[in-house]
Amino acid sequence: MSDQDISSNASTRKLKTYQEARLQNIENLRKLVVDAAATLLQEEGPEAVTVRKVSQKMDCSTKIIYSLFVNKEGLAQQLYLEGCKILANEFEGTPKAAVPAQHLLNFGETFWEFGQRYSSYYKLMFGGAFADFKPDEESMHGTVTAMQQLLTVISNAQEQGLISGQYDTESVVRIFWASLHGVIHLYMGGHLGDVQSAHAVYKQTLSLIVSSLFSTQSS
Repeated sequence: MSDQDISSNASTRKLKTYQEARLQNIENLRKLVVDAAATLLQEEGPEAVTVRKVSQKMDCSTKIIYSLFVNKEGLAQQLYLEGCKILANEFEGTPKAAVPAQHLLNFGETFWEFGQRYSSYYKLMFGGAFADFKPDEESMHGTVTAMQQLLTVISNAQEQGLISGQYDTESVVRIFWASLHGVIHLYMGGHLGDVQSAHAVYKQTLSLIVSSLFSTQSS
């Protein structure tokens, strides 16, 4: 390689300042800690996610965890946002349907599966598993982003006159979502029997909601 090539490579290489490198290292460390907490969350449940147990899994002091997240609630927020990403990916993989009503049924089934496969994330995000954690504005924005595809399907159905325009799109989503949450919470609380019985109630509820949304078309 010639001196000219070396000089050219040196001039095009992006140099990081100490501060930029330090921030990048901190961000990488934060991600590793969140990954460790997520593993605990999935393997042992929300009650296992403590600063002490996360630090043990990372083989570091609790002081490092506190310096990165301030407290357990700060770590819980990052797990909440991670759950939003998982939910968004699950919705992304939902089978699409030409008929909006069927598409909503598919979304509903995806939400049930999310609650089953990622029950610890579900309990953290929607079940109050961390008593002292309350979703802030950033967390709520993550929820809206995760639900964006559902919002789009309902909005398009309203524009086509398939769903009444009596309520705005966000209100329809809340009605749809809250009803499904109710069934999942009752099941997790042991009120609906085994998973097969609970799923049957869930599917009946989902079918009734979708039918009611599409039964009254806007004029």
